[in-house]
Amino acid sequence: MMAKNVAQSPLERTVLSAPPLDPRLAMAKHYAREGVMAGAKAAVVASIAAAVPTLASVRMLPWARANLNHTAQALIISTVAGAAYFVVADKTVLATARRNSFNRPPSSSL
Repeated sequence: MMAKNVAQSPLERTVLSAPPLDPRLAMAKHYAREGVMAGAKAAVVASIAAAVPTLASVRMLPWARANLNHTAQALIISTVAGAAYFVVADKTVLATARRNSFNRPPSSSL
């Protein structure tokens, strides 16, 4: 017999039974998702951009070979990726919020 189409996790149950979102909240979630995607893309690019010179310097420079073990190399690359993620995600969310605030008509509430 086929299983019922029922959510199994508590998170899915709350999402499926929740009332429709306020349009502003839906836009905020959409902009946050845009920021996450932009940040992830920037983190990938930054990881590659940091990994190439880090790994090359460890192979070519005697000081780097002696002092940068695998953990240090991974820490350098992941720090650059994390910084790129947060900077780009924050800028994307702020830019979309700013753009939305300028396009929205002023509220008439007193």
